[in-house]
Amino acid sequence: MKSIKLLIAGLLSMMPALAMAQDGGQGMSVVGQIIFFAGFILIFYFLIWRPQSKRAKEHKNLMSGLNKGDEVVTSGGVAGRITKVSDDFIILEVADNVEIKVQKVAVGAALPKGTLKDI
Repeated sequence: MKSIKLLIAGLLSMMPALAMAQDGGQGMSVVGQIIFFAGFILIFYFLIWRPQSKRAKEHKNLMSGLNKGDEVVTSGGVAGRITKVSDDFIILEVADNVEIKVQKVAVGAALPKGTLKDI
């Protein structure tokens, strides 16, 4: 993410110098401005919007695929086994006879079966 910000900041800092380097200091032509604007749109799409939508789609598939008995880790770092699934909440068993209610959206990752026994 830092590299994206540095790239955009570098391009923006070079724009006044590039505009003044043209004939007579008249600025960019209309075609040049359109190409520059299109470049920013492409950078925004491929480096920011597309990866974010891909992660959101993967997380939505993870939440819809949660079942009783799955082992998960929440975004807060709590690991447990799902004992009950409802529309918006799941109940995690984090230790013997210790259960907590967690929102589905708080699930960060699903663990392979048997991972909690190894911890």
